[in-house]
Amino acid sequence: MAYRDPKLKLFTGNANPELAQEIAKDIGIELGRCQITRFRDGEVQIKLGESVRGCNVFVVQPTSAPVNENLMELLILMDALKRASAKTINVVIPYYGYARQDRKARARDPITAKLTADLIQTAGASRVICMDLHAGQIQGFFNIPLDHLVGLPILAQYFQDKELQDVVVVSPDLGGVTRARQLAERLGASIAIIDKRRPEPNVAEVMGIIGDIAGKTAILIDDMIDTAGTIALAAKALREHGATCVYACCTHAVLSDPALERLEQSPIEEVVVTNTIALTATRRIDKLVVLSVAEIIAEAILRVHEMRSISELFD
Repeated sequence: MAYRDPKLKLFTGNANPELAQEIAKDIGIELGRCQITRFRDGEVQIKLGESVRGCNVFVVQPTSAPVNENLMELLILMDALKRASAKTINVVIPYYGYARQDRKARARDPITAKLTADLIQTAGASRVICMDLHAGQIQGFFNIPLDHLVGLPILAQYFQDKELQDVVVVSPDLGGVTRARQLAERLGASIAIIDKRRPEPNVAEVMGIIGDIAGKTAILIDDMIDTAGTIALAAKALREHGATCVYACCTHAVLSDPALERLEQSPIEEVVVTNTIALTATRRIDKLVVLSVAEIIAEAILRVHEMRSISELFD
């Protein structure tokens, strides 16, 4: 059914147009007309193909790889909308890049999650809609409203439909315990924790497993899978400690090399992810199950536009 309010507009950059198209279809509107090209030196050029004056505009653009290109596209698109007199510019960032540098872990470190927030606000954002931020405190880096969506209900429903027996939900590190507990509560399962040491970024070393996993179906859950070193190592440790079967799930399939190779060679049965990040045919394997977040984002957009509660989506 078509949504008839002409004051609601939806645009997208090149980061994940397929997701944006799904969202537009769920809402019942057409994607806004926008041409994104490059000058010969690589600079982004944007031409809006329709009026946005006085409209509530939503821009769908995950800042995934290539992160700098996608971030600049987003900022320049927002600037174009601002100068075209949009009433509000609501930025929908299914995957928030640069989120892993959210604090000073060592002396002289940058805090790129805050820098990115500043750039988005300076470019003219009225509101931000994100999904499963790497660190919850990033919400406080913005001085504008931020709606934080979660992908866990989508992942939980998938595993509920599989009707797995003797399930234990496993957090791959101490920082993900809350996420694991939330999934366990939805599945009526117990939880376990992997005590992991990370000597440097993208390098993990399993130290031990806290909890009973022998003879059970283990579901590893994280917010993202990047190089898959943590997940692959955790799955191997779970099988060695008696888990009969191992699944893995996350919201954001970053999948940097050599992630696909590691997942293929791991004892994981299925890797369940969402489409917050675009996954081309060359970045898919048979183990990969991709669930769509379009419906929940579409509902969030409608609720923001109609000034209704977002939190009721997850109550």
